[in-house]
Amino acid sequence: MINFSQVGNDLYTGRRSVDFIGRQKTWYAVSAVLIALALVGLFGKGLNFGIEFSGGSEFRVSSVASSADYEQKAQSAVGSAGIGGNVTATVVGQDTVRVQTEAAEGKTDAAKTALAKAFGVPATAVSASLIGPSWGESVSRQAIQALIVFLVLVTIVMALYFRTWKMAAAGLVALLHDLVITVGVYALFGFEITPSSMIGFLTILGYSLYDTVVVFDKVRENTSEALRSRRLSYAAAANLAVNQTLVRSINTTVVALLPIAAVLVVGFTLLGPGTLLDLALALFIGIAVGAYSSIFIATPLLVDLRRRDPAVKDLDAYVARHPGRGAAPQPQPAAAAADASAADADRGAYVPASPGGSTSVTAGDLAAGLPRPVHKYAQAGPRNQPRRPPKSKR
Repeated sequence: MINFSQVGNDLYTGRRSVDFIGRQKTWYAVSAVLIALALVGLFGKGLNFGIEFSGGSEFRVSSVASSADYEQKAQSAVGSAGIGGNVTATVVGQDTVRVQTEAAEGKTDAAKTALAKAFGVPATAVSASLIGPSWGESVSRQAIQALIVFLVLVTIVMALYFRTWKMAAAGLVALLHDLVITVGVYALFGFEITPSSMIGFLTILGYSLYDTVVVFDKVRENTSEALRSRRLSYAAAANLAVNQTLVRSINTTVVALLPIAAVLVVGFTLLGPGTLLDLALALFIGIAVGAYSSIFIATPLLVDLRRRDPAVKDLDAYVARHPGRGAAPQPQPAAAAADASAADADRGAYVPASPGGSTSVTAGDLAAGLPRPVHKYAQAGPRNQPRRPPKSKR
């Protein structure tokens, strides 16, 4: 059985590592395919805007005994009332059918009567509402304005917080990546875009930004230390940061997606189309894509943007000239450790008492890579003998 706690600890300490930075071309290729499919959906099939954006009439038939053949019944009834164009019918909840048509205007009463007769309900069980396209245009314009303001403010704040525009640029690309793919999924599968969906699109940008900033904060910490100590290259320090935040990103994403998935299941099976389902669908797609971009896109892109920085180039060149400087000490083979222990014993090397009372180093300790203890007054040299105090202090 996999010990996830141990795996997370190993990723954080560097004992295990996933090469996110070295395989950035693979991640870029996956994103390129997803974006291409999204663009095919956007420009090929187009977006399925709800009645709130396109305008039209909506009829709701409640207390329907049976929803069998509801689409055919709705289309026949609306057609008999003289309303043409595209007619869509969906089941909402347990016993309500929602019918959306082009603007009925003076034919509303005739359509209500025809729908009541088709579904076998009284005329009072059919309600009608007329939505003009001007309201949808206002919502679209305000949503686009909010998106532009959001992206500008995000760029400024990230540039000031991380003190480099390249982190802000990488984060902004990750946000646009999430938005394009999420909207493209809506276009490919024909999901209806409603005002609730627009709210969901803006919400997922905030979530994606939050996840990216957490990863970038660790990247900044590790790379600053690498530039100071010169033990790891910039790419290696950034890759370590992604590994250290990997478990946290996965856990946060799973915790966020589980309740949203529950809402989706209830919405599709019981509630039907509505504000809750529209919002949950946008959040589910966007959060999943945002988690992918914060791990696989944002940090590799940041490393690519900073490869030509003088400080980063100097650090990478220095680490390349000293490949073993930042490496962890490797354990000695058991035979070599035993020989080293015997040689130390022959030379009479001083070994202080351990907390358990032992005054010797075992071959197992040396094989495990433990440092060989010496006296605090030991001097450098082949014998490594304790330094004698001056005669005046004897």
